[in-house]
Amino acid sequence: MDSPFRADVLKGKVALLTGGGSGIGLEITTQFGRHGALVAIMGRRRHVLDSAVSALRSQGVSAIGIEGDVRKKEDAIRAVEETVKHFGKLDILVNAAAGNFLASAEDLSPNGFRTVLDIDSVGTFTMCHAALKYLKQGGPGRDSSSGGLILNISATLHYTATWYQIHVSAAKAAVDSITRSLALEWGTDYDIRVNGVAPGPIEDTPGISKLSPEEAQSKMKEYMPLFKLGEKWDIAMAALYLASNAGKYVNGTTMIVDGGLWLSHPRHIAKETVREVSRIVEKRSREVTSRPPTSKL
Repeated sequence: MDSPFRADVLKGKVALLTGGGSGIGLEITTQFGRHGALVAIMGRRRHVLDSAVSALRSQGVSAIGIEGDVRKKEDAIRAVEETVKHFGKLDILVNAAAGNFLASAEDLSPNGFRTVLDIDSVGTFTMCHAALKYLKQGGPGRDSSSGGLILNISATLHYTATWYQIHVSAAKAAVDSITRSLALEWGTDYDIRVNGVAPGPIEDTPGISKLSPEEAQSKMKEYMPLFKLGEKWDIAMAALYLASNAGKYVNGTTMIVDGGLWLSHPRHIAKETVREVSRIVEKRSREVTSRPPTSKL
Protein backbone atom coordinates (compact mmCIF):
# COMPACT_ATOMS: atom_id res chain seq x y z
CA MET A 1 0.00 0.00 0.00
CA ASP A 2 1.32 3.44 -0.93
CA SER A 3 2.25 5.81 1.89
CA PRO A 4 0.43 9.17 2.08
CA PHE A 5 3.65 10.77 3.36
CA ARG A 6 6.61 12.15 1.43
CA ALA A 7 9.52 9.73 1.21
CA ASP A 8 11.79 12.21 3.02
CA VAL A 9 9.42 13.17 5.84
CA LEU A 10 11.85 11.78 8.47
CA LYS A 11 15.04 12.51 6.54
CA GLY A 12 18.04 12.79 8.85
CA LYS A 13 16.14 11.68 11.96
CA VAL A 14 17.63 8.95 14.15
CA ALA A 15 15.19 6.52 15.78
CA LEU A 16 15.74 3.80 18.38
CA LEU A 17 12.95 1.23 18.54
CA THR A 18 12.56 -1.47 21.19
CA GLY A 19 10.79 -4.56 19.92
CA GLY A 20 11.58 -3.23 16.45
CA GLY A 21 12.66 -6.56 15.00
CA SER A 22 9.29 -8.24 14.59
CA GLY A 23 5.55 -7.67 14.28
CA ILE A 24 4.20 -4.13 14.59
CA GLY A 25 7.58 -2.88 15.79
CA LEU A 26 9.31 -4.07 12.62
CA GLU A 27 6.68 -2.42 10.41
CA ILE A 28 7.16 0.89 12.23
CA THR A 29 10.93 0.50 11.87
CA THR A 30 10.55 -0.28 8.16
CA GLN A 31 8.29 2.68 7.44
CA PHE A 32 10.50 5.05 9.43
CA GLY A 33 13.47 3.85 7.39
CA ARG A 34 11.63 4.12 4.08
CA HIS A 35 10.75 7.69 4.97
CA GLY A 36 14.33 8.76 5.59
CA ALA A 37 15.12 7.85 9.20
CA LEU A 38 18.27 6.09 10.38
CA VAL A 39 17.11 3.27 12.64
CA ALA A 40 18.45 1.21 15.53
CA ILE A 41 16.42 -1.73 16.80
CA MET A 42 16.78 -3.26 20.25
CA GLY A 43 15.69 -6.78 21.17
CA ARG A 44 16.60 -9.84 23.22
CA ARG A 45 17.05 -12.34 20.37
CA ARG A 46 20.15 -11.85 18.24
CA HIS A 47 18.92 -13.95 15.30
CA VAL A 48 15.71 -11.88 15.11
CA LEU A 49 17.72 -8.66 15.12
CA ASP A 50 20.13 -9.92 12.46
CA SER A 51 17.28 -11.03 10.22
CA ALA A 52 15.45 -7.71 10.59
CA VAL A 53 18.58 -5.61 9.97
CA SER A 54 19.40 -7.66 6.88
CA ALA A 55 15.90 -7.14 5.50
CA LEU A 56 15.99 -3.41 6.25
CA ARG A 57 19.36 -2.91 4.61
CA SER A 58 18.18 -4.79 1.53
CA GLN A 59 15.55 -2.04 1.17
CA GLY A 60 18.17 0.69 1.41
CA VAL A 61 17.47 1.50 5.06
CA SER A 62 20.42 2.42 7.28
CA ALA A 63 19.90 0.13 10.27
CA ILE A 64 21.71 -1.49 13.20
CA GLY A 65 20.62 -4.09 15.74
CA ILE A 66 21.41 -3.89 19.46
CA GLU A 67 20.87 -6.90 21.70
CA GLY A 68 19.38 -5.99 25.07
CA ASP A 69 16.53 -6.34 27.56
CA VAL A 70 14.40 -3.26 28.34
CA ARG A 71 14.01 -4.50 31.92
CA LYS A 72 17.72 -3.96 32.55
CA LYS A 73 18.90 -0.39 33.15
CA GLU A 74 22.40 -1.16 31.90
CA ASP A 75 21.02 -2.56 28.62
CA ALA A 76 18.83 0.49 28.12
CA ILE A 77 21.74 2.87 28.63
CA ARG A 78 23.99 0.80 26.36
CA ALA A 79 21.36 0.72 23.57
CA VAL A 80 21.00 4.50 23.68
CA GLU A 81 24.76 5.06 23.78
CA GLU A 82 25.41 2.66 20.88
CA THR A 83 22.74 4.37 18.80
CA VAL A 84 24.27 7.80 19.40
CA LYS A 85 27.80 6.48 18.84
CA HIS A 86 26.80 4.98 15.48
CA PHE A 87 24.49 7.72 14.15
CA GLY A 88 25.69 10.77 16.07
CA LYS A 89 22.43 11.66 17.85
CA LEU A 90 18.97 10.45 18.89
CA ASP A 91 15.71 12.12 17.83
CA ILE A 92 13.01 9.47 18.32
CA LEU A 93 12.46 6.67 20.83
CA VAL A 94 9.73 4.11 20.11
CA ASN A 95 8.82 1.73 22.95
CA ALA A 96 7.26 -1.29 21.23
CA ALA A 97 8.68 -4.13 23.35
CA ALA A 98 5.85 -6.00 25.07
CA GLY A 99 4.82 -9.27 26.66
CA ASN A 100 1.40 -10.90 26.49
CA PHE A 101 -0.49 -14.16 26.96
CA LEU A 102 -4.02 -15.20 27.88
CA ALA A 103 -4.66 -16.05 31.53
CA SER A 104 -7.58 -15.75 33.89
CA ALA A 105 -6.85 -13.78 37.05
CA GLU A 106 -7.10 -16.87 39.28
CA ASP A 107 -4.70 -18.83 37.08
CA LEU A 108 -2.18 -15.99 36.72
CA SER A 109 0.73 -16.07 39.17
CA PRO A 110 2.03 -12.85 40.74
CA ASN A 111 5.31 -13.54 38.97
CA GLY A 112 3.56 -13.73 35.60
CA PHE A 113 1.73 -10.48 36.39
CA ARG A 114 5.00 -8.81 37.41
CA THR A 115 6.85 -9.99 34.29
CA VAL A 116 4.46 -8.23 31.92
CA LEU A 117 4.55 -5.02 33.97
CA ASP A 118 8.34 -5.16 34.01
CA ILE A 119 8.53 -5.41 30.22
CA ASP A 120 5.71 -3.08 29.21
CA SER A 121 5.59 -0.36 31.84
CA VAL A 122 8.87 -0.45 33.80
CA GLY A 123 10.74 -1.17 30.55
CA THR A 124 9.08 1.81 28.86
CA PHE A 125 10.09 4.17 31.65
CA THR A 126 13.59 2.71 31.82
CA MET A 127 14.14 3.39 28.12
CA CYS A 128 12.67 6.90 28.37
CA HIS A 129 14.92 7.70 31.32
CA ALA A 130 18.00 6.41 29.50
CA ALA A 131 17.17 8.36 26.33
CA LEU A 132 16.38 11.71 27.98
CA LYS A 133 19.99 12.88 27.95
CA TYR A 134 20.03 12.89 24.14
CA LEU A 135 16.38 13.60 23.34
CA LYS A 136 16.58 16.97 25.08
CA GLN A 137 19.65 18.01 23.10
CA GLY A 138 19.64 19.73 19.74
CA GLY A 139 21.51 18.21 16.84
CA PRO A 140 22.00 18.26 13.07
CA GLY A 141 18.63 18.66 11.39
CA ARG A 142 16.95 19.71 14.62
CA ASP A 143 16.60 23.19 16.03
CA SER A 144 18.91 23.61 19.01
CA SER A 145 16.00 24.61 21.25
CA SER A 146 13.82 21.68 20.18
CA GLY A 147 13.65 18.31 21.87
CA GLY A 148 12.91 14.92 20.44
CA LEU A 149 9.96 12.54 20.39
CA ILE A 150 8.88 9.48 22.38
CA LEU A 151 6.24 7.08 21.06
CA ASN A 152 4.84 4.42 23.39
CA ILE A 153 2.94 1.50 21.85
CA SER A 154 -0.04 0.84 24.11
CA ALA A 155 -3.38 -1.01 23.72
CA THR A 156 -7.11 -0.49 24.33
CA LEU A 157 -7.59 -3.42 26.72
CA HIS A 158 -7.83 -1.26 29.85
CA TYR A 159 -10.31 1.33 28.55
CA THR A 160 -13.09 -0.77 30.00
CA ALA A 161 -11.94 -4.28 30.96
CA THR A 162 -10.84 -7.23 28.86
CA TRP A 163 -11.30 -10.89 29.68
CA TYR A 164 -8.15 -12.74 30.79
CA GLN A 165 -5.89 -9.71 30.27
CA ILE A 166 -5.58 -8.26 33.78
CA HIS A 167 -1.77 -8.21 33.60
CA VAL A 168 -1.54 -6.51 30.20
CA SER A 169 -4.40 -4.13 31.01
CA ALA A 170 -2.57 -2.97 34.14
CA ALA A 171 0.72 -2.64 32.25
CA LYS A 172 -0.77 -0.62 29.38
CA ALA A 173 -2.72 1.61 31.76
CA ALA A 174 0.64 2.43 33.32
CA VAL A 175 2.14 3.08 29.87
CA ASP A 176 -0.63 5.57 29.08
CA SER A 177 -0.04 7.30 32.41
CA ILE A 178 3.70 7.46 31.70
CA THR A 179 2.91 9.02 28.31
CA ARG A 180 0.78 11.78 29.87
CA SER A 181 3.15 12.50 32.76
CA LEU A 182 6.26 12.73 30.59
CA ALA A 183 4.40 14.82 28.00
CA LEU A 184 3.61 17.31 30.77
CA GLU A 185 7.02 17.37 32.44
CA TRP A 186 9.39 16.88 29.52
CA GLY A 187 7.25 18.86 27.12
CA THR A 188 7.47 21.81 29.49
CA ASP A 189 11.12 21.41 30.43
CA TYR A 190 12.68 20.18 27.19
CA ASP A 191 10.15 20.51 24.35
CA ILE A 192 10.02 16.72 24.05
CA ARG A 193 6.72 15.43 22.69
CA VAL A 194 5.50 12.15 24.21
CA ASN A 195 2.62 10.32 22.55
CA GLY A 196 1.27 6.81 22.19
CA VAL A 197 -0.46 4.55 19.69
CA ALA A 198 -3.02 1.99 20.88
CA PRO A 199 -3.51 -0.75 18.26
CA GLY A 200 -6.55 -2.98 18.08
CA PRO A 201 -6.37 -6.54 16.68
CA ILE A 202 -3.75 -6.51 13.91
CA GLU A 203 -3.53 -9.40 11.48
CA ASP A 204 -0.34 -11.37 10.90
CA THR A 205 1.26 -10.43 14.23
CA PRO A 206 2.47 -12.52 17.19
CA GLY A 207 -0.12 -10.74 19.34
CA ILE A 208 -3.15 -11.83 17.32
CA SER A 209 -1.84 -15.40 17.00
CA LYS A 210 -1.36 -15.62 20.77
CA LEU A 211 -4.67 -14.06 21.76
CA SER A 212 -6.92 -15.53 19.09
CA PRO A 213 -6.55 -18.89 17.36
CA GLU A 214 -6.51 -18.66 13.56
CA GLU A 215 -9.85 -20.40 13.23
CA ALA A 216 -11.48 -17.79 15.50
CA GLN A 217 -10.21 -14.73 13.64
CA SER A 218 -12.86 -14.92 10.91
CA LYS A 219 -15.59 -14.91 13.57
CA MET A 220 -13.87 -11.97 15.29
CA LYS A 221 -14.34 -9.85 12.18
CA GLU A 222 -18.12 -10.31 12.40
CA TYR A 223 -18.43 -8.25 15.59
CA MET A 224 -15.85 -5.61 14.65
CA PRO A 225 -17.34 -2.24 13.62
CA LEU A 226 -15.45 -2.21 10.29
CA PHE A 227 -15.72 -6.02 9.81
CA LYS A 228 -11.96 -6.42 9.41
CA LEU A 229 -8.71 -6.68 11.31
CA GLY A 230 -6.19 -3.89 11.13
CA GLU A 231 -2.87 -4.11 9.33
CA LYS A 232 0.61 -3.42 10.68
CA TRP A 233 0.77 -0.67 8.05
CA ASP A 234 -2.10 1.15 9.80
CA ILE A 235 -0.13 1.37 13.04
CA ALA A 236 3.06 2.40 11.26
CA MET A 237 1.23 5.23 9.47
CA ALA A 238 -0.16 6.51 12.79
CA ALA A 239 3.37 6.43 14.24
CA LEU A 240 4.72 8.19 11.16
CA TYR A 241 2.13 10.96 11.52
CA LEU A 242 3.06 11.52 15.15
CA ALA A 243 6.78 11.48 14.32
CA SER A 244 6.46 13.95 11.45
CA ASN A 245 5.93 17.69 11.50
CA ALA A 246 2.25 17.00 10.84
CA GLY A 247 2.00 16.03 14.51
CA LYS A 248 4.23 18.78 15.91
CA TYR A 249 1.48 20.14 18.20
CA VAL A 250 0.26 16.73 19.41
CA ASN A 251 1.55 15.95 22.90
CA GLY A 252 0.33 13.62 25.65
CA THR A 253 -2.12 11.82 23.37
CA THR A 254 -2.53 8.09 22.81
CA MET A 255 -3.99 7.58 19.34
CA ILE A 256 -6.46 4.70 19.13
CA VAL A 257 -6.10 2.70 15.91
CA ASP A 258 -8.58 -0.15 16.21
CA GLY A 259 -11.44 0.62 13.82
CA GLY A 260 -13.68 1.51 16.76
CA LEU A 261 -13.49 -1.94 18.35
CA TRP A 262 -12.98 -0.65 21.89
CA LEU A 263 -16.48 0.82 21.72
CA SER A 264 -18.05 -2.62 21.23
CA HIS A 265 -18.58 -5.52 23.62
CA PRO A 266 -17.75 -8.92 22.12
CA ARG A 267 -18.77 -12.15 23.85
CA HIS A 268 -16.11 -13.47 26.22
CA ILE A 269 -14.26 -16.76 25.90
CA ALA A 270 -14.87 -19.57 28.38
CA LYS A 271 -12.05 -20.30 30.85
CA GLU A 272 -11.52 -23.85 29.62
CA THR A 273 -11.15 -22.54 26.07
CA VAL A 274 -8.57 -20.01 27.26
CA ARG A 275 -6.55 -22.73 28.98
CA GLU A 276 -6.65 -24.95 25.89
CA VAL A 277 -5.70 -22.11 23.54
CA SER A 278 -2.87 -21.08 25.87
CA ARG A 279 -1.44 -24.62 25.82
CA ILE A 280 -1.61 -24.74 22.01
CA VAL A 281 0.00 -21.30 21.63
CA GLU A 282 2.81 -22.08 24.08
CA LYS A 283 3.53 -25.34 22.23
CA ARG A 284 3.68 -23.50 18.90
CA SER A 285 5.88 -20.82 20.44
CA ARG A 286 8.37 -23.42 21.68
CA GLU A 287 8.45 -25.05 18.25
CA VAL A 288 9.14 -21.72 16.51
CA THR A 289 11.84 -20.77 19.03
CA SER A 290 13.62 -24.07 18.54
CA ARG A 291 13.89 -23.60 14.76
CA PRO A 292 17.25 -22.39 13.40
CA PRO A 293 17.33 -18.71 12.39
CA THR A 294 16.82 -17.74 8.74
CA SER A 295 17.51 -14.59 6.80
CA LYS A 296 13.85 -14.23 5.85
CA LEU A 297 11.28 -12.34 7.93
